[in-house]
Amino acid sequence: MSDKHKDHSHSETEPHSHAGFLGANTELLFALASGFMLAAGFIIGKVSASTPAWLPFICYLSAYFFGGFFTLREAIENLRHKRFEIDTLMLVAAAGAAALGAWAEGALLLFLFSLGHALEHYAMGRAKRAIEALAELAPKTAMVRRNEQLLEIPVEALEVGDIVVVRPNERLPADGFLIKGTSSINQAPVTGESIPVDKHPVDDPEFARKRPDSIEAASKVFAGTINGGGAIEIEVTSRSSDSALARVVKMVSEAEIRKSPTQRFTDKFERIFVPAVLGLVVILLFAWVVIDEPFRDSFYRAMAVLVAASPCALTIATPSAVLSGIARAARGGVLIKGGAPLEELGALTAMAFDKTGTLTEGRPHITDIVVAEGVSEEELLRVAVAVEALSDHPLAAAITRDGRKRLAGKEPAQAENLQSYAGLGVSAQLDGKTVWIGKAKMFGNEETGQAIAPLNPQTTEAISDLRNSGRTVMAIRHGERDLGAIGLMDTPRPAAKAALATLRQLGISRMIMISGDNQQVAEAVAKEVGLDEAWGDLMPQDKVTAIRKLRETTQVAMVGDGVNDAPAMANASVGIAMGAAGSDVALETADVALMADDLHNLPFAVDLSRRTRRIILQNVFVSLGVVALLVPATIMGLGIGAAVAVHEGSTLIVVFNALRLLAYTPAKNIAPEA
Repeated sequence: MSDKHKDHSHSETEPHSHAGFLGANTELLFALASGFMLAAGFIIGKVSASTPAWLPFICYLSAYFFGGFFTLREAIENLRHKRFEIDTLMLVAAAGAAALGAWAEGALLLFLFSLGHALEHYAMGRAKRAIEALAELAPKTAMVRRNEQLLEIPVEALEVGDIVVVRPNERLPADGFLIKGTSSINQAPVTGESIPVDKHPVDDPEFARKRPDSIEAASKVFAGTINGGGAIEIEVTSRSSDSALARVVKMVSEAEIRKSPTQRFTDKFERIFVPAVLGLVVILLFAWVVIDEPFRDSFYRAMAVLVAASPCALTIATPSAVLSGIARAARGGVLIKGGAPLEELGALTAMAFDKTGTLTEGRPHITDIVVAEGVSEEELLRVAVAVEALSDHPLAAAITRDGRKRLAGKEPAQAENLQSYAGLGVSAQLDGKTVWIGKAKMFGNEETGQAIAPLNPQTTEAISDLRNSGRTVMAIRHGERDLGAIGLMDTPRPAAKAALATLRQLGISRMIMISGDNQQVAEAVAKEVGLDEAWGDLMPQDKVTAIRKLRETTQVAMVGDGVNDAPAMANASVGIAMGAAGSDVALETADVALMADDLHNLPFAVDLSRRTRRIILQNVFVSLGVVALLVPATIMGLGIGAAVAVHEGSTLIVVFNALRLLAYTPAKNIAPEA
């Protein structure tokens, strides 16, 4: 597995609790109280010379308490975990100021630092709340039909197989499939699709229960989406904790853990920079030995440098942008699993696409049936449907669906013991004999681990003719008899050409289609969607080799369905899965999951990632630039108060700059606008 899947260490910026007895804004209220007491002490000390000296001192001491309360808590927590961070440095500087009798300076330092931190946590909380808001999309209760009664129960009590009644304009409480009624459902909260999707009941509820992954998108529904004008009944396929929405919320919440390349760089930089700063501070403490000044001035200068050089803004620069970018992507129906894929996607110039289900509809249909001599079409279909009904491959689903229609209600046979051979086909047992269904190259070789006799000349010729007409062909054998071949065709997605053109405008200069189909079919589809390169006849292991070959020259993303393409996606710089809302496997295997089965979400994800990367670089530049200016300025005499003000100001600048990503609105040709 590539490095991008290994980095799961917690960020050093993981959140602390800043709530208290005054609520979520307790830290901000304490910071304001510190500022009030600081101002009171300063005014009292200046108003009258007859004012007792202890009165402004009490005000400054109170400012220390309110300003240092949360800072001290965090410093103790950091030291407990053997971390020496900015909070500790600020306390040391404040204590030094107090030791020198500069209580006003120390109080100002703690006030500005605590105010900056409170505002920073508030701003970061906005990005976190954008993520948490996803969890609130699903309703708390559901109307379920049990024992001929309609009961309102908590969604947590829903069981797989329950029948839920959803009234017009209500949010759906669970994932499932329609069994009654028709409606248009707004899926934007989960998939980011801007237009409501028409839904209708499944044709065969029993088959849908056995094979929930094969349910058509037009019958599948998700928790948190919004019903349109029709009353519908759905059968629940997963508990509330396992719904697509719940999994997205969980994965987005965990996404901060995976650090981006820039964040890893800043972590390494800090490990060198912080000890260097501490060494400089120690040297400055003894400046009074070299130059004619009191120790008080040397100590004050050293504390000012310590504050100025603290890499607080640098620490938060990348995580704030990553968190905002991930939250905005999730709102648009794109799940990005951490800073690493977010930043890497923003730097890509090459993409590889699987054909079936990615550039094409993924709903191939039977176009031709060629039977061998002495074989009827019904016999071939009964065998083919019996075996393919056990498989979850898109071609198998097409043969099962169209084959049942052609059988016109006649029940297919019952097969068992399905065996899959990646990139070749399947086998199963039927009536005591082995059935083989697959590509022509499966027959006559031993790649399946068994010696399979070649196809007869009649079937071979029929397959060649179908291939020449752009069909995907599956040969069928039952026992020793070749029954014939089935030709299928998958149509390119209507949005594919426009989406690929938009990707080119965004800087993806090289796009390749890789497919297990024969080269002729691959080239025909590639030409139709506007691609110049098409690599056909690739087994799953060949796709992995192709991705590795591409990575030798450039970073490359692999876009697929996340199931058959999982090995290739794992070897790409970034693995991108489409239609992930309906696929557990796609959600788990992809670095980036497009929840909707729609290529339009891909340019949105790329553009957002590029903007996030730009903001990360801006934040790093500002953070390092401020430190580079402040350190020499404090050495030359800039005071602690001014240093803290600029220091905390730069921290707020990078955080609020990152929050701009939450308001990102894509161009009309990019979409979605959720």
